[in-house]
Amino acid sequence: MGAWSHEAFGNDDAADWIAQLEERNDLGLVESTLDAVLAIGDDYLEAPEASEAIAAAEVVARLQGRPGNGDADTEAVDEWVARVKLPAPPALIAKARRALDRILTEPSELMELRDESEDAAAWRASVEDLKARLA
Repeated sequence: MGAWSHEAFGNDDAADWIAQLEERNDLGLVESTLDAVLAIGDDYLEAPEASEAIAAAEVVARLQGRPGNGDADTEAVDEWVARVKLPAPPALIAKARRALDRILTEPSELMELRDESEDAAAWRASVEDLKARLA
């Protein structure tokens, strides 16, 4: 896992996902990313899918005007949000919250990897903060 921060966009998977988002003008990628995590059900959730879903959830929060405070490089996402000017439908907000709950539930590779890292508490706090901003 190429991670340099505990924040939503602080890893390689999220950065690659953002590059895909920039090419879109709708919420299709955001929704399909969240759907992929929810479709896993009780099976093992791989870290890349979880990282992308956290990024997607952060986009949903930003569409609501509730950005996080910690991410260092959010210019591309902020420009996308400003360009598309889409509302975050209540169903998408609920889906983002459910995806975050699933990421924080075993079996979750990202949670395992983060729990083994020095920034485990900061990562969990960041995910919980994101969940709270999805209101």
